[in-house]
Amino acid sequence: MKIVGLTGGIGSGKTTVANFFAENKNVAIYIADVEAKKLMNSSEIIKQKLIKNFGKESYIDNVLNRKFIANLVFNNKEKLSELNAIVHPEVKKHFQEFIKKNNDKDYIIYENAILFESKSNLYCNIIITVYADIDTKINRVISRDSSTKKEVLNRMQNQWKDNKKIIQSNYIILNKNLDETKIKVSKIHHILTVSF
Repeated sequence: MKIVGLTGGIGSGKTTVANFFAENKNVAIYIADVEAKKLMNSSEIIKQKLIKNFGKESYIDNVLNRKFIANLVFNNKEKLSELNAIVHPEVKKHFQEFIKKNNDKDYIIYENAILFESKSNLYCNIIITVYADIDTKINRVISRDSSTKKEVLNRMQNQWKDNKKIIQSNYIILNKNLDETKIKVSKIHHILTVSF
């Protein structure tokens, strides 16, 4: 089974690229951030550890208090590392189950903003990095999340720079023009299914 890591900084448009890949029938897509959020609400192991490490305010009526957690971790690298150490092992286990369920597919796209930072790149056969210029990324996140520029920049500080990801990638996609991005995705899909 080919695992294709798909990464890029916040606002680069990774999910848009993942959705383009999803248009191909025989491809399974795993969005680590989405699955992590689901697990933070459904996994008793994660819940107990978050409450132990960050306090009872971590959940309101048994639902993750995302604003509380975000305020704690995005300005504090130690707290962010603590959070990642709790959530990532469970996401990895969940992803292994996903691979078993989808072993009939041509390949699996594993979309993860912190693919390199979490060392998840180590179990990928191919890595694709999506990037865009910094102003485009900031504007995308502000319009998507109603974040402030300062909040976006803080989140960017916790991720690797694009050039560090690019030099370790098999393919790179500049995601500025959607038509061009879609063509690039088609070419990569063709290589992965015909030539690989």
